Amino acid sequence: MRLVDACTLGDLLDIVGGTSVRLHTAPAGLTAPVTEVVLHDAHAPLPRVPGALLLAVGVRAAAAGPLARAAAEAGMTGLVVRGPDGPVAEAEAYGVALLSVAEDTAWHRAHLLLASATGARPVPSTAGHGDLFALADAIATATGGATAVEDPRRRILAYSTVPGQPVDEDRRQGILGLRVPADVENTEQYRELFAAAGPVRLPALRDGSLPRLAVAVRAGGETLGSVWVVDAGTLALDAEETLVQGASTAAVLLLRARAAQELARHQSGDLLRRVLDGTADPATSAVRLGVEGPVRVAAFVSDAAGLPDAGQTGLRLLDVVRLQCEARYGRHACVLLDGVVYALLPAPGDRHRRLAEDIVARAGQALRVPVRAGLGEVVAGLGEVAGSRADADLVLRVLGPSLPVATVDEVRPRVTLLRLAEVLAEHGELTKGTWRRVLAHDEEHGTDHARTLVCWFDAGCDMAGAAKSLAVHPNTCRYRLKQVRRQLGIDLDDPDERLVLWLQLRVLAGLGPSTPDD
Repeated sequence: MRLVDACTLGDLLDIVGGTSVRLHTAPAGLTAPVTEVVLHDAHAPLPRVPGALLLAVGVRAAAAGPLARAAAEAGMTGLVVRGPDGPVAEAEAYGVALLSVAEDTAWHRAHLLLASATGARPVPSTAGHGDLFALADAIATATGGATAVEDPRRRILAYSTVPGQPVDEDRRQGILGLRVPADVENTEQYRELFAAAGPVRLPALRDGSLPRLAVAVRAGGETLGSVWVVDAGTLALDAEETLVQGASTAAVLLLRARAAQELARHQSGDLLRRVLDGTADPATSAVRLGVEGPVRVAAFVSDAAGLPDAGQTGLRLLDVVRLQCEARYGRHACVLLDGVVYALLPAPGDRHRRLAEDIVARAGQALRVPVRAGLGEVVAGLGEVAGSRADADLVLRVLGPSLPVATVDEVRPRVTLLRLAEVLAEHGELTKGTWRRVLAHDEEHGTDHARTLVCWFDAGCDMAGAAKSLAVHPNTCRYRLKQVRRQLGIDLDDPDERLVLWLQLRVLAGLGPSTPDD
């Protein structure tokens, strides 16, 4: 059988390869077709699916050799294991490709990424539900009862529209709000449904309501949702069997919809990465990301660096940021780079800080580690985003427990001094000067001239203000400054000398008005 318009192994790797998916061997070459992604089920026969990728769910990578042979016999293109120690020799011997995902990758996430190669396209999250509506009508016709398909959060994704079938008020209200009404009785029925291995008959919850026949929708051990049929006492004899078959089809449709959404996120994240480093075409990127006009880069980071699960914490932070941004702006691009989550926030920018504060609070509570957020300057368009990202990165470096969120304008002096320190350090001639003599004298004689100078400069050369910062008598401060003039030969009456000395002590020595140098 010729696989028409199938995605190839090379196409798949172009989309999700690199850090997400690693190719170990491809005996049939990168032009081998990939038609769909199949989850291995140890309790069911392996289906014959030409061109499929088989996910080795429940099988250690080192012990997946028999699966490579089984995949080959089923006409599949490749085998996907979790971890680096896959059966390369067996895969080559049987002529199947061997791919791997990271050891800590959840199988359902791997499935979502790889399923993009079956023909899914980047679409809004609600797209693809037309097939679910058709499925709901098909189930309703076959069973004889009005049908609804829900996600795990009890949101109604699709419902049947077959005329003449009995319905009750619960169904009417659910369809109007596209959500099942929340109450204690409902919760108990959902608990019973998701604990069952097959269809469940559930009694009416109140007077005037009708019973239900329901089944959970699952794939690879993950619950994707449920299918409900109104039972007015006239259901077909094989209604349960029909419902099971319908749930199987619903699982495929839901996985495809999620795969399309995951692919869209993956591709927009990759595009955003290139926008942030200035290598993407601004006009094309604006169309693909759905961004028009002024934007600002927001950068989020947790204090999980160095912890054993820092990588997972970064991914969870990405999920929180993406969820909050999508709730506010709809389809949204976010990306995780070197432990920092970046998001583009469209103008106007008056609510950006509030959003960042909400994300920091929610993420800190969910991750159980402090989270900080830096907001770059609002720029005219995507062509200037790299500058806004640089601003956001600098803001992150000056934040702390007392100030976990800030825009670049709010901390402009600190950011300027930080950037100035980097510039001075890059040019050796700018690091020379009298500040080194001051520090050397303090170290040799145990004096406190450097900090005294900084406090005096910061107080506008006011002796009383400097003495208050130093917690000493003004005469003590006055004496120290005389010693600086006499012993070190520094002309404190020269405004240029004062300016350069103050900058060097602040940005190179790292001294502040309340920062001791010991």
